[in-house]
Amino acid sequence: MKRWFLLFYLLVAVLTGLGIAWHVPNPVLWNSLEVTVTAYNSTPGQTSGNPFVAAWGDRLKPGMECVAVSRDLIPLGLGHRAEVYVDGIGGPYPVLDKMNRRFKKRIDLYFGVNVKKARKFGERSTTIYWR
Repeated sequence: MKRWFLLFYLLVAVLTGLGIAWHVPNPVLWNSLEVTVTAYNSTPGQTSGNPFVAAWGDRLKPGMECVAVSRDLIPLGLGHRAEVYVDGIGGPYPVLDKMNRRFKKRIDLYFGVNVKKARKFGERSTTIYWR
């Protein structure tokens, strides 16, 4: 009985490990870049116009997971609806918004209307992956 339990436990551990590995982009097959990652909200002070409409016209809703990219990343393949993985944070996050032209090598994670959580996230330097 103990033997079957041990085999079952090992099988679950291996399958769980494989499941996690399937969600991590392969650096050989994916583009990667070191960027600054910050957070943004749907508040009038952080946007121009309607805070719930992104630059490409997508409707943003609190709770959804998406990113805005600096415009210098768009020609690299991070255009509208591209999927981005953020090392140490997760993904895939669809690119639904563009940042002001003054920002370079930067992405913003969307935090809806939760300004406190966005401020707690702060600013980080990490690697992003996309195809």
